[in-house]
Amino acid sequence: MKKYKKLIVACDGESASGKSTAAKLIAKKYKLVLVNSGLLYRYGSKLIIEKKPENFISFLKSKFKKTSYKSIEKQNLHTEVISNHVALLAKNKKVREIINKFQKKILKKNKKICIEGRDIASKILAKNPKYDLAFYFKCDVKIAAHRRWLDLKKKVPLKEVKRSLYKRTQMDKKRKNSPLIKVKDSILIRTDKLTKKQVLSRMSYYIDKLN
Repeated sequence: MKKYKKLIVACDGESASGKSTAAKLIAKKYKLVLVNSGLLYRYGSKLIIEKKPENFISFLKSKFKKTSYKSIEKQNLHTEVISNHVALLAKNKKVREIINKFQKKILKKNKKICIEGRDIASKILAKNPKYDLAFYFKCDVKIAAHRRWLDLKKKVPLKEVKRSLYKRTQMDKKRKNSPLIKVKDSILIRTDKLTKKQVLSRMSYYIDKLN
């Protein structure tokens, strides 16, 4: 395995496509700082749901200035209530600007980083800095729903989880601001056809091919 002084990896994909698990595996293997942009939006949703601010834009600006990524990732943000709210929040251009700015700060401090989300290769790492490698994750919605259902400890009906995932992906793909797309040079990873070990192996193959 090669050692890199600089390595920027973008991981984009649909809801419950396995991109978070894959990003964790690759970050651990290559000692990369890991940023899950979805958690940032979930954190924003949680704050709005709990605090119900009158002006949520200025409220979120203030909150994101005072917080750190480490404190965000320690919170429980994977609830169905947050999942149903976050797709609407992610459509807002000003919210995206706040979260993009937060991510750019992290990028300035780290030359070895893996960021996963829905507009990483197309927006966040499109330039200055640009990704060294981009992956796009896809998973059959039935399999994705079953995995998410297990993550939720079967507390939500499977049909509801499937409906929610499908709706979220459609909203992500159709939204006006930074829609979910597969950039031309990204490598497709089908997590419904590969085991975790195979996903790591496939990603590692392309990373190790880099000059």
